[in-house]
Amino acid sequence: METLQRCFGNDDPLYSAYHDTEWGTELHGDAALFERISLEIFAAGLSWLTVLRKRDAFREAFAGFDPGAVAMFDDAAVAQLLDNGGIIRNRAKINATISNARQLRALQAAGGSLDQLVWSHKPAWHPSPATIADIPSSIPESLKLTRDLKTLGFQWVGPVVVYSTMEAVGVVNDHPLTCPRRARPRKLNLPPF
Repeated sequence: METLQRCFGNDDPLYSAYHDTEWGTELHGDAALFERISLEIFAAGLSWLTVLRKRDAFREAFAGFDPGAVAMFDDAAVAQLLDNGGIIRNRAKINATISNARQLRALQAAGGSLDQLVWSHKPAWHPSPATIADIPSSIPESLKLTRDLKTLGFQWVGPVVVYSTMEAVGVVNDHPLTCPRRARPRKLNLPPF
């Protein structure tokens, strides 16, 4: 019988806690999903652990990822963000996050929600990866969600960012069969924004 073991995060307590309590946990609410997509954008090309270590600074810098507040950020706010050593200071990613907050507010004004949009792309069936190496970088549903987000005007939402978000928020469960989290997925309900 194979021993169950954490599929990632063993080398750092912060990463272990993220694995054990967050990654793959069902997450709802527009603000919560906006935060996850935004952080996945900042993680593009970097280690997720880098972003995770800066998450509190990101939350402070981006008004708790309140889409209404972030949508109001102006050039002065961008300049402050670019001077903030606590976050990843990438102008294109900062601008994309602000633009995405505006697109989210437009979606909400039209009667939609990011929660409904993201969760409408949950696959009817998703194979259980045998190992972490078997996890795909995208699936047909993530490619469709990518197209839908781009149609709405969202930026920096390529297939890898979108699929990573889907994994992080539990739309798909990519904990391998040998991981204890595969056997006990969780659900985290936050109030909608």
